Amino acid sequence: MAAYWIAHVTVLDAAKYKGYTDIAPQAFNKYGAVFLARGGASEVLEGESFERHVVIRFRDMQTALDCYHSPEYQAAKQKRDGHCRAQITIVEGLGG
Repeated sequence: MAAYWIAHVTVLDAAKYKGYTDIAPQAFNKYGAVFLARGGASEVLEGESFERHVVIRFRDMQTALDCYHSPEYQAAKQKRDGHCRAQITIVEGLGG
């Protein structure tokens, strides 16, 4: 069953964050990620406010986890560390 990577991000330094956006697609492409929402209009109704919200679908929970822990994604993550605030959760979708 599908799994979803849900990320909330506030960029602190756009120039340095670009290092992440330049190489992160390598990991997402490798693991068959499908972006369902990325940026765009949003309204936070409860909880901490972030400026960007991203929802990515993966084939299953293991694939989503493999993508996050992959050398490709970890290299991209190193480029964004310290240049944004991020909260990332992977959640399993509903069956059938």
